[in-house]
Order: sequence, then structure tokens, then C-alpha cells
Amino acid sequence: MREKETGSQATADLDVFSKLLPNVRHYIGIARPDHWIKNIFMLPGIFAAFIVVHPGAWPPMQRLVVGAVSLCLIASANYTINEYLDSEFDRFHPTKSHRAGARGLLDKRLVALQYVVLAAVGLMCAEAVNTPFLLTSVALLVMGLIYNVQPVRTKDKAYLDTLSESINNPIRFLLGWFVLAPTYLPPGSALLAYWMGGAFLMSVKRYAEYNNIGDRSRAAMYRPSFGRYTEQSLLLSSFFYALCAAFFISVFLIKYRIEFLLTAPLFGLLFTWYLSIGFRKESAAQAPEKLYREFRFLGFAGFTFIFSVLMFFINIPFLHGLMEPHVIQFTLTSH
Repeated sequence: MREKETGSQATADLDVFSKLLPNVRHYIGIARPDHWIKNIFMLPGIFAAFIVVHPGAWPPMQRLVVGAVSLCLIASANYTINEYLDSEFDRFHPTKSHRAGARGLLDKRLVALQYVVLAAVGLMCAEAVNTPFLLTSVALLVMGLIYNVQPVRTKDKAYLDTLSESINNPIRFLLGWFVLAPTYLPPGSALLAYWMGGAFLMSVKRYAEYNNIGDRSRAAMYRPSFGRYTEQSLLLSSFFYALCAAFFISVFLIKYRIEFLLTAPLFGLLFTWYLSIGFRKESAAQAPEKLYREFRFLGFAGFTFIFSVLMFFINIPFLHGLMEPHVIQFTLTSH
């Protein structure tokens, strides 16, 4: 009899566990660990600090790892409230309607608890890096609230949505910079280039989403800002952001090493290639974390990065001659 009761208890415990497991997956899912790949945008900040400040030493591995963990946790905190607050809108999206939030499977109390835990642990890790890193991490959390939470919720406002979301890029750059050079501020041209580059990526993402839905009224129900957009305005805005990014990239590159001028065409091709990806149906530009499917694009991006690093070590005297005017002398001969 006792064995039968024990078996019944084990079965009951198994049932509870089987019901709890899918719920755990839902909450892990809204933290979006698969999006952590975006935090690779922190690395250029480290390399820029190494080039500009010349601290003479690479950051300790422990500080680098703690900084990366902090960024991932804080990003997941932002993703957590993002997906929960987007639930009512995601129901109108062809694929996002299958998310746990859109299906009403999330408990707001657990969502709030998850957000607080992720943010708190992330900030504790940030404090262990240094004070500027901590303050920048707070800024990343604040931008997540501005982007997602009413009454501001810039996500619903045309153009502000791309600009406010993409400002997370220069914040990531700053986090990388402060890992290595906490007593210096980076050049404004680098931050502006990162911001405008991120705005370009976001506007192409918006275009790909808008084009994929194919119905303006349904698109506006999914994302209110789409009520103000058209395919043309999204493409024009992406072109504007690309021009601004190219300008600020050039300012930064030429100021610190003229050899970096040779990378400008490579960056131009990267922007053009990414835009062409955005034109495709079911484009990876709709979910940049899925860009791993674009092998050739990623290969070229890797080549551009390696080439940029090489230009830091290679001197090309001819290019230095382009920075200053020269007098051209002609010798006149009489016949």
C-alpha cells in the first residue's frame, strides 16, 4: 500500500514538473539568449580604445568576461520587458504571433521578477568592472524603458523607433571602450558613426518587416509606427543613415590613421550588401541574430575587420601625401 502511495506521489511530482518545464522555457525564451550575439558590437569599442588611447596592455581576461556577462544579462532584462509589453501587438505578426507572450502564456509577476533579477545581477557585474562601465550599463537599462514602456514608448513613433533602438549600439561601444580605458572618453565621431550605422540596420529591418507583412493596416496593428511609414520612406531613411554613418566613419578613420582610408570602400560594400539582404522575402534582416545564414556576407565582414586591423600596423607613405597640398613645378624650356 505504501509503495502504491509512493508511486502516486512520484507520478504527481512528474506531472507538476512536466507542466513547469514548458513555462520555464517560455521565460528563458523571452530573455532571448540567442540574441546575445549582438553584443559583439562591444568589441570594436575595445579595439578603438586600444588604437586611440594606446594603454599598452590588453584588458585582463577576467574583466572582459565579467563585462560581457553584465552586458548579456542587462540586454536580456530589456528583452524580457520588450516581449511582454509587445504581446498584444505581436498577435498581428505572421510569426511572432506564436510567441509565448502573444499566446497569453506569461505571468506578469514572473516577468517583473525576471526583469529585476537580470537587471540587478547585471549591474552587480558592471560594478565589478568599473564605475564608467556601471553608469553606461544603467543608461542601457534606461533606454530599454524609454523604448518599451508607456507613456514614452518610442517604439511606437516613426523614426524615433529606429533612432532610440539604435542608440544601444554606441552604448555597447562605450561599454567595450570602458573595459579598457575607463579614464578616457571616446571620440564623438566614433559614437555617431556607431549610432547612424545602427539606425541604418534598424531601418532596413523595419523595411524587411513591413515588406514581409505586405498589408499596411495589419502592419500598423503590429507596429504603430508602420502607420506613418511607407516602403519609400523606410528606404530613404536607411539611405540617409548610411550616408551619415559613412561620413562619421571616415572622420574617425582618417583622423587617427590615414591608412584606414582604404577600408572606406569595404564599409560601403557592407552597407550595400546588407541592404540587398533586406530586399529578400523572409529576409535575415528581420532578425539580425539569424545573419549566421548569410555565410558570404559574414565572411566579407570578417575580411573587412581583419583588413582594418592590418591597416593599423602598415604604413603607406603615398596616402600621407594626400593630406597636404603640394606645389607642382614645371620646367619651361625654350626652343
